[in-house]
Amino acid sequence: MAIKDIPKDYDHKKETEWQDKWQNSNLYRFTGEGTKPNYIIDTPPPYPTGSIHMGHVLNWLYMDLIARYKRMQGFDVMFPQGWDCHGLPTEVKVEETHSIKKSDVPREEFRRMCIDLTQGNIRMMKAQMQSLGFSQDWSREFVTMTDEYKSKTQLSFLKMYDQGLIYQAVHPVNWCPRCETAIAFAEVEYQENETFLNYLEFPQVDGEGKVPIATTRPELLSACVAVTVHPDDERYQDLAGKFVEVPIYGRKVKVITDEDVDPEFGTGAVMICTFGDKTDVSWVNRYGLDVIEAIDEKGVMKEVAGEYAGCTIGECKESIIADLKSQGDLTRQEKVDQNVGVCWRCKTPIEILVKHQWFVAVNQLTDMIEDTANHMEWAPEHMKTRLINWTGSMDWDWVISRQRIFATPIPVWVCDECGKVKLPKPEDLPIDPTVDNPKENCECGSDKFTGETDVLDTWMDSSITPMVIAGWPDEEFHKLYPSSLRQQGHDIIRTWAFYTILRCKALTGEGPFSEVVVNGMVFGDDGHKMSKSRGNVISPEEVLDKYGADALRLWAANSVPGSDVPFAWKDVKHSYKFLRKFWNAFRFISIHIADFEMDEKEIDLNPLDKWILSKLNRLVQDVTDALKDYNFARAKSSIQSFIWNDFCDEYIEAVKYRLYTEKESDSQLAAKYTLKTVISTSLKLLSPFIPHFTEEINQYIDGGGESIHLSSWPVASVDLIDLPAEGVGELGVDVIGDMRRFKSASGMPLNIQLKSTSIYTEDDETYHHLIDLLDDIKGTMRIEDLKVLKGQPQIMEKVVEIIPQMNKIGPDFRKDAPQILKYIKTTDPQEIAEKLESVGEISVNDLKLTPEYIKTRKELTSITGEKVDIIHRDNLVIEIIK
Repeated sequence: MAIKDIPKDYDHKKETEWQDKWQNSNLYRFTGEGTKPNYIIDTPPPYPTGSIHMGHVLNWLYMDLIARYKRMQGFDVMFPQGWDCHGLPTEVKVEETHSIKKSDVPREEFRRMCIDLTQGNIRMMKAQMQSLGFSQDWSREFVTMTDEYKSKTQLSFLKMYDQGLIYQAVHPVNWCPRCETAIAFAEVEYQENETFLNYLEFPQVDGEGKVPIATTRPELLSACVAVTVHPDDERYQDLAGKFVEVPIYGRKVKVITDEDVDPEFGTGAVMICTFGDKTDVSWVNRYGLDVIEAIDEKGVMKEVAGEYAGCTIGECKESIIADLKSQGDLTRQEKVDQNVGVCWRCKTPIEILVKHQWFVAVNQLTDMIEDTANHMEWAPEHMKTRLINWTGSMDWDWVISRQRIFATPIPVWVCDECGKVKLPKPEDLPIDPTVDNPKENCECGSDKFTGETDVLDTWMDSSITPMVIAGWPDEEFHKLYPSSLRQQGHDIIRTWAFYTILRCKALTGEGPFSEVVVNGMVFGDDGHKMSKSRGNVISPEEVLDKYGADALRLWAANSVPGSDVPFAWKDVKHSYKFLRKFWNAFRFISIHIADFEMDEKEIDLNPLDKWILSKLNRLVQDVTDALKDYNFARAKSSIQSFIWNDFCDEYIEAVKYRLYTEKESDSQLAAKYTLKTVISTSLKLLSPFIPHFTEEINQYIDGGGESIHLSSWPVASVDLIDLPAEGVGELGVDVIGDMRRFKSASGMPLNIQLKSTSIYTEDDETYHHLIDLLDDIKGTMRIEDLKVLKGQPQIMEKVVEIIPQMNKIGPDFRKDAPQILKYIKTTDPQEIAEKLESVGEISVNDLKLTPEYIKTRKELTSITGEKVDIIHRDNLVIEIIK
């Protein structure tokens, strides 16, 4: 290592060079040879949007930290990368880009547009991931839109169908009018909204009274099939079993009683519509009520809506409210807060429509899912509770069919003659039933079939990732299954985690992973989750350009599983400042440790060497424990604090004098050994966090040999952990720190020599420790004569100057003032001070001088009469003579 080869400043632009070297050397390839224990990470396959956001940075950094740490611990790590290509985001983007709807062009042409868009987006996101130093094994890349992957998804469908876990039925489903497809409950988000609660009156059929009804959805009057009240509500005791008339439409509906009605909300009387919400569905099923379909797939009112047919939902609502008012059926309106279910992709309010769909029988599997989750380790633990609570809330089965195009086809035909379902053979997969025909006739003999046009929910693709990366359905897949780790965001616990546990357990009989680590969301500097609509988004590219990947990684690492993370430029800048500080320290050290090699047994360590080495080995223990617990913030902060404060600010400064001595000594060799040990170990601890920076420095230390990422994780040397030695070292660091501050406050450069310093203490243990530290204190602070003495310093306070207060002397003594000034100037200041203290006044001829006419300036002096400065610290006193 030559200092002339090391740049003066750290250049984060060189990160790309290391990224290319790592990729070209296949540094992170999973071998699967069995010579090391396997560690398999089931990574989330993101939608290929073409751009990585800060949430991705946080998510993938967690995986990368774990992967790098496990490799250094001796594991053969599989860190694959996949792409979840299918689904609404891609189709919506294609429709926007080409200004079309999916039905405007042939299915195959629309699929081609989706594939082209996806392939381009994957290339961009892959480059972005590599620019952040993520260590995926790209030879294990999987893409859900390939035939290979689609065949696995379709095979999983067939196997679950054979198990009776997938079925087709007519059932109410959540429907997005914008995307024109069914969506699962897990894909419904809820937004706070303010709306009107409308108070209507339903005339009684057999009587003159009217029943007050409060509803937020008067546009569904055409689908009203009953009115329900609580059986104990005294207001409506005589109405049970009677009929009321629906305003506008004049249709008669029955009044029924049900304990699910909340008498305190609205009027306590509720109209049941098909379907306003999940409760309506429950009541319809419970009482066998009619189903009236008032809204179509595009969110337009159907013929049953009468004069409002053809209106959008919003238009219908506005018109029907106006008509109700004019007829006198709307008595009042009041504002209420409403929790509206919306499509998680396009944020359009969802409707509940009755559709012929394919379902996974979730309700048969909830106990199995809960049991499987309980056998996994969760970080943090409360995220398991979130999954189990979601599992217990599943009222409906998982609707897996979608009315889209770009997705894995549902591998099903229906016989035109007998109506039986026809399935392909596993060896014929993948198939597209809208294009391909069965290879065999139906059992009834017919060769006429209609292929299923619906496609599978994209979660049907991504929920088998642990099986796919292991090689399923190959019989050998159990060698790599289950995965060791699932790492994901808490926003997809009820989707990706839930569906993966459900499907993998059902298909293999075994849970998909052993541990689950959950990260939080990234928030902007305004305290809200980053989003384009809020304008608080910071792109990773912006940070990379200014400060590089490692500074951004350090920001993201300052977090713990489950907690949301605020992005702040100051945190990134501080991280970059840390890199530069460490770089400058390394450049200095490199002058002295170049080509230095020495057997540890030959080293005679000084107290400060023992101090830093003990702290270093405790740091190794602390960081290792923190990474085992996935407490990345604790690990990162511990390393940074040690390097910045203990190593750079204290130790290096304290041993510089040893390094600059011309003659090689044991003390100098000990400093070199310690410096090289600390920096080499620190680089390994930091390498998962800042891989580019540590690789850059390691090439100089290692002479351009093996990558630091192929080295072993440090193991603490227990024999070097010495808490009493740390106490001695801290004493030395504190004394040196006090004297540094003294020099700084006195305006003295740190390299200016002090004439004499004496350190006094009455404590025997402290005295002996200071004797041991004497050389390092003397050398570091450049003290000509340093003594450590028992007892207290013999110092006295001496008045060295009398300062006349002219603002009082002038007015009081006028023409006699010069006599007083002459006296003050020619008389010993100490003599004047002593007289004033003993007598209270001084006679100057006939003039009386009292204390208010002067000020004194005092100095501390030693028994030799020299001026001294005193520093007090705990049980010692430092006496300094400049």
